Amino acid sequence: MSELNNIVLKILENGKGILAADESTATMTKRLDSVNVPSTPENRLMFRETLFSSSSMKNYIGGVILYDETIRQISSKKNTIPELILNTGSLVGIKVDTGAKILAGSPYEKITEGLDGLRERLKEYYKLGAKFTKWRGVYNIDKNYPSKLSIHSNAHALARYSALVQECNMVPIVEPEVLMDGEHSAKECLEKTSEVIKRCFEELIIHKVDLKGIILKPNMILAGNKSKEKITNEEVAKLTLECLKSSVPSEVPGIAFLSGGQSEIESTENLNLISKHNTTSFIMSYSYGRALQQGALKFWSKNIEDIEGTQQIFNHRTKMNTLATQGKWSKDFEI
Repeated sequence: MSELNNIVLKILENGKGILAADESTATMTKRLDSVNVPSTPENRLMFRETLFSSSSMKNYIGGVILYDETIRQISSKKNTIPELILNTGSLVGIKVDTGAKILAGSPYEKITEGLDGLRERLKEYYKLGAKFTKWRGVYNIDKNYPSKLSIHSNAHALARYSALVQECNMVPIVEPEVLMDGEHSAKECLEKTSEVIKRCFEELIIHKVDLKGIILKPNMILAGNKSKEKITNEEVAKLTLECLKSSVPSEVPGIAFLSGGQSEIESTENLNLISKHNTTSFIMSYSYGRALQQGALKFWSKNIEDIEGTQQIFNHRTKMNTLATQGKWSKDFEI
């Protein structure tokens, strides 16, 4: 078994998931503004450290994706943030793209940038303690989108990124996110997401990426958030599994879903049903940001000194999602 495959299995062992705490300063500022907490480096660190030092890190979180600011910060206990995370038995990840910019030739779509200088940045992040990385490509759905240009350009970037990451002995999370914004049906989402994922794997194979040493981070198959179509959670699970079976090579060890704008409960319920009906060899897991943090953030904002209360909310949410990776979650367990 390769070293990279071992890292994947360590992150996803025993139903553990990934905490996506890699919000950019701009995104984190929006989150803190929404709960009336000033977005200072100290406050951003304080909230994140509250989560990273919670008891659930040992039991439910196998990896944490950090932002460049956070991987360099020092905790209140005077150790580095990577040391704090590693001490819980969780592994350190880092977002390495520099954001989605307008795609030349298709102004309504985006291409993710950050390949320039990536090899050097990866070496630095590895020295800082990172064992895995993340790069997110985003795709709009409409009758004309995603275009061939967007599908090919983002797949190519994801593959080049992945090859560089593995060269540096780290595991790349490959995140092609077909956005849920729009009026599209679940069937359209299935078709477009399948096309996007297939193209990503074509490029990964061309770039000689070891598929046993990656984690795929896809969206679930959902109707658009402005669609008149109502789709059940059972249908979400069925269509999502259909998509993965037809699009993802069997060598891929693990799939960690993004929540993509779903509520905390909805993302847990859908993950639970996907896990329950999963007949593939893929480990099914989660790599959630807002869907793990939102309840804790709201609670924390009322009294940022109440570390224990905030951690209790976070511990509950992570436990629910780890139960969901095993198909053992029930609405009755929710507070």
